[in-house]
Amino acid sequence: MSRQSRIETALTERFEPERLVVINESHLHAGHHHSGSDHHEAFDGSGETHFRIRIVAAAFSGMSRVDRHRAVNALLKDELDAGLHAMAVEAAAPGEATRW
Repeated sequence: MSRQSRIETALTERFEPERLVVINESHLHAGHHHSGSDHHEAFDGSGETHFRIRIVAAAFSGMSRVDRHRAVNALLKDELDAGLHAMAVEAAAPGEATRW
């Protein structure tokens, strides 16, 4: 199963979103150097290392933006520990305005 599929499954099972889009943005980061990596080569943009998560779920009602991000990060901790380099999280509750 791909990392993207694992992320989608975990988010769906935990938050039961009414809208969910997980976008692999790894290719947008080609040429960037990753700090903390074991090598000093530029990232080639392949793989599943950078994602944008757009999620609307009732579970986020009453939560601050920071708490929403913490909840998503906590859920996906294993993926972050296993090579997921970056996530852009756009989380909203139903009825809240989104730019997407």
